[in-house]
Amino acid sequence: MNINQLLELTIARNASDLHLVVGYPPMLRIHGELVPVAGSPVLTQAEVASLVVTVLNPEQKQVYDQNLELDLAISFQGKARFRINIFQQQGYMCAALRLIPVTIPELESLGLPPPVQKLVNLKQGLILVTGPTGHGKSTTLAAMINRINKTRATHVLTIEDPIEYVYPKAKALISQREMLVDTKDWENALRAALREDPDVVLVGEMRDYKTISTTITIAETGHLVLATLHTNSAAQTVDRIIDGFPENQQPQIKLQLAAVLEAVISQRLIPTVSPGRALAVELLLRTPALASLIRDSKTHLIDNLIQTSGELGMVNLETSLAKLIRGGEVNFETAQNYVLRPDLLAKLVGA
Repeated sequence: MNINQLLELTIARNASDLHLVVGYPPMLRIHGELVPVAGSPVLTQAEVASLVVTVLNPEQKQVYDQNLELDLAISFQGKARFRINIFQQQGYMCAALRLIPVTIPELESLGLPPPVQKLVNLKQGLILVTGPTGHGKSTTLAAMINRINKTRATHVLTIEDPIEYVYPKAKALISQREMLVDTKDWENALRAALREDPDVVLVGEMRDYKTISTTITIAETGHLVLATLHTNSAAQTVDRIIDGFPENQQPQIKLQLAAVLEAVISQRLIPTVSPGRALAVELLLRTPALASLIRDSKTHLIDNLIQTSGELGMVNLETSLAKLIRGGEVNFETAQNYVLRPDLLAKLVGA
């Protein structure tokens, strides 16, 4: 199969990812599980290189040759976009291609807690969407940005590596900047953002303490900022941000984070009983108590705050999973593979 046929098949099978690795047949990730493309032989070094180079322009090929890895995105025949990471393993070129649907889903269709829909009305502050790779963070962010796009006459600036979803023209003005195409690095792009008159800023990923610091500064200066982190829980997200700074800077970042953090949405996509995946979410929302815990270095109490603040719209991952189990969507045994506190989940479902 050529690359176009493989991309067509990825779309037709509703796979989230296509993997091209030497020594294996092309692999699709369907409902979270990797399966080989039926009838495809094991790929050779030359075959993988031939498939991958097809999607690269000369400049991108040069960047890969220099760095041995490359992120990019492509549009495919108006049917979808693909985010592509090209990398080298054991001396061979390989690639992971993530399917990005053309249509951005509505917030209501994602299974997010109701308070999330109100977050897009905020005028300033920091909203973090967290979770492991491949658990829908980009889709959640895109749905939130597109709701703003449809409802608010604002300037939305995105800084991405690479650009994933492309937003339709609506009420907002959308400026999308791609790393190495529209800007040379994260630090410069974030520093320049304040001079580009944004109302809303999407930061594709907070990668290090300099990026985190500048992102928080943008939120402090009266902007709504949405960003991602690869963390497993809301409490871990707060700790990761603080611990990313040198010890002498941590008191200051605690004060800043306590002042701007509006929400942490920590999510998992869980395989369902019928083929598919359902969203489980832990939601931490801004309260005076949360700000105090961050300022006073008591982040170990955040889990308890979530558990006792259900009336404010907060929810922990175990409660979200228990709801899916009681609704018959997810098996208890499957949910246990994703849970943070197994004893709490068992108590919630009476197991």
